[in-house]
Amino acid sequence: INQLLTEMDGIERNSGVVVIAATNRPDILDPALLRPGRFDRLILVPAPDEKARLEILKVHTRNVPLAEDVSLEELAKRTEGYTGADIAAVVREAAMLAMRRALQEGIIRPGMKADEIRRQVKVTMKDFEEALKKIGPSVSKETMEYYRKIQEQFKQSRG
Repeated sequence: INQLLTEMDGIERNSGVVVIAATNRPDILDPALLRPGRFDRLILVPAPDEKARLEILKVHTRNVPLAEDVSLEELAKRTEGYTGADIAAVVREAAMLAMRRALQEGIIRPGMKADEIRRQVKVTMKDFEEALKKIGPSVSKETMEYYRKIQEQFKQSRG
């Protein structure tokens, strides 16, 4: 940490250099990092809201063949507290469940091309429901509240 602080202190104010850092453990930051003139702002980046989760679902399902019963809007509502990585994991798990089901049912046969498999195998809402049972949110409401309190303490210490 001493080397980092020395480097940061050596950056001139008007040099155009901005130092940005990220942590998921702000509670264990060395207080020396938070002294005025070093890291002057603490920005809380919360888990995505419903609208953002819907967009994340759209990105991660873009190349996934979905059954007609899949409602990304419903999934966005049901994934409160999920990060982008959590949502990506849910989509991957749902796709794997669909593939396993297709193998068990004999829908996928040896020698089938990827395009044919894509036409035959669809990820269903039930696949997503099972995936949600296996993969929970990595950010609890308690954790977000804890981070908000740390952010508030930081603001108060700045006056």
